[in-house]
Amino acid sequence: MKVMIKRIHSFDLPLPRYMTSGSAGLDIYAANTEDLIIGIGERVLVPTGIAIALPNDCEAQIRPRSGLALKYGLTLLNTPGTIDSDYRGEIKLIVINLGDKEYTLKRGERVAQMIFARVVKPEIIEVEVLDGTDRGGGGFGHTGV
Repeated sequence: MKVMIKRIHSFDLPLPRYMTSGSAGLDIYAANTEDLIIGIGERVLVPTGIAIALPNDCEAQIRPRSGLALKYGLTLLNTPGTIDSDYRGEIKLIVINLGDKEYTLKRGERVAQMIFARVVKPEIIEVEVLDGTDRGGGGFGHTGV
């Protein structure tokens, strides 16, 4: 698979990259022009300065970085976010501060990760009855504690 990437306003930042040989996701960098102070419970839209072109049968999933979530309570809303194969605009991240103090996000900080996945587009068939299973419609804790 090949993914084309275009810098929009991140020429001074590294391209997204795998930080270890076993990493599943590419780390993505914040491309804000000024420090972003994110208050407790506040959400902000963070630019990445990049756009991508994916193959038609793929999506990019944007996920939070676990270290930021654990240490500071910083995470992403709409997680995982989906970048569709026909989207060519700048990737932006909806960051929220669930921590107990404000957080200052600096340009160039690794703030999210991007994972690629194949997309299956099944034929959708409307029916009046679905086949039965042992589970049926049980959900939300139906198997007990």
